[in-house]
Amino acid sequence: MEYVVNQEWLLEQLANKDVKIVDCRFSLSKPDEGERLYKESHILGAYYFDLEKQLSAPVSKHGGRHPLPDIEQFRREIEKAGIDNTKTVVAYDGGEGAFASRFWWLLTYIGHDKVYVLNGGFKGWVEAGYPTTKEVPKPESAQYKVNIRKEMLATYDEVKEIVANKKKSPILIDSREKARYLGKEEPIDKIPGHIPGAIHKFWAEGLENGFFKGSEEQKKRFAELDQKEPIIVYCGSGVTATPNYIALKMAGYQNVKLYAGSYSDWVSYSDNPVEKG
Repeated sequence: MEYVVNQEWLLEQLANKDVKIVDCRFSLSKPDEGERLYKESHILGAYYFDLEKQLSAPVSKHGGRHPLPDIEQFRREIEKAGIDNTKTVVAYDGGEGAFASRFWWLLTYIGHDKVYVLNGGFKGWVEAGYPTTKEVPKPESAQYKVNIRKEMLATYDEVKEIVANKKKSPILIDSREKARYLGKEEPIDKIPGHIPGAIHKFWAEGLENGFFKGSEEQKKRFAELDQKEPIIVYCGSGVTATPNYIALKMAGYQNVKLYAGSYSDWVSYSDNPVEKG
């Protein structure tokens, strides 16, 4: 149990006050749907965290479509969920893995060790016949001491330098669907293509039916990459790259960073080059 937990383990912990549960369900096409679904039914004791309201900052000219939240504000939000530095935290989404992984990355980034993604998500929980509730837990009070892990985050300037100097290291990994990486289609961002020099590893291939594949399967996905080489992952807006971040860690890669602004930040600078194909 290093990055994910199974449903059976969480079921046994529902009465454990040292385990906090976070519901991260969200729909990019219907931003209010996650909270609506949460109010209808969720895992007992789960607090709701909205991708755009709590796990991102407001969009501005640069920083991408889902900029990282203000850390002080994020700290206050997790404290309201009763999360302090001692708690074990389990995040889940609908089963996609991406929204829970975003929460996992953020909490790990501010210094938390015991945070996990629930394998199978809410969909898998319900399919297993495990209990749900409509009862919304009351806000709690806790004190969280932030300890930023700067080594987890790649800045725009770092990525810019890699591209400008055509560096082979760190390796850039584009986590989006292949058609977007190739520049054949771009439903969201204004310019199709990818950051020059990036290789492609579609994030969803690290999961199967909402469950993260095991470490051996993750190693096969990234087999051509040297585990000693530093890696920077990105996607469209810093959300779906986070399951790839976890997958790389599962596969044994130690030096992994997230370019949080991702492709939407990269193309917000008009003079930045892109590649197609």
